[in-house]
Amino acid sequence: MTEPVTQSSSRLTVFLVDDHAMFRAGVRAELGQHVEVVGEASTVAEAISRIGAIQPDVVLLDVHMPDGGGRAVLEAIRRTHPQVKFLALSVSDAAEDVIGLIRAGARGYVTKTISPDELAAAVRRVADGDAVFSPRLAGFVLDAFASRPDVPVADPELDQLTNREREVLRLLARGYAYKEIAKELFISIKTVETHVSNVLRKLQMSNRYELSRWAADRRLV
Repeated sequence: MTEPVTQSSSRLTVFLVDDHAMFRAGVRAELGQHVEVVGEASTVAEAISRIGAIQPDVVLLDVHMPDGGGRAVLEAIRRTHPQVKFLALSVSDAAEDVIGLIRAGARGYVTKTISPDELAAAVRRVADGDAVFSPRLAGFVLDAFASRPDVPVADPELDQLTNREREVLRLLARGYAYKEIAKELFISIKTVETHVSNVLRKLQMSNRYELSRWAADRRLV
């Protein structure tokens, strides 16, 4: 019988948090050649519970999930297990997502376009205490922490929106059609329409063009 993997294993231990099962499976298959993938979770509650029990070296963390997203997981675990390191792995390359996760305590942020070998290297560097970013994203962090270190990331209007509404808004502002947004986020066109309606109502706007300008002003695009 195979013995369970523990922290005493000579290989780096990694935990995956992402609400898309197919993506988790792909990452597990690729990373499994380099590190020990000791667990995975698809929800915030499951992630908090399992990470606390397993205490991996590094958590690969998706940003946009229901119930608070990756930031909720990070903040909960850092209170009880501060030794666990977090590397954000997201489809989003928006400045507010990057800065928000880093301010919350993530050691790095890379996008899902990263190659398997680069991801494995990023995980190792984060485990060693380094900060790791996809090249374009490093500028966001430098701007936030060097040029304007005391400016809060909080935005009262933006904070009204759920993580999924922000994702829909960002893609809408980039010129995606409803059908394209639905395909990108693995949701129905009807659900996209509902999210857009909610965003318009919350921000008190009347059309997608106003939303696009609003998103551009906040560097969400």
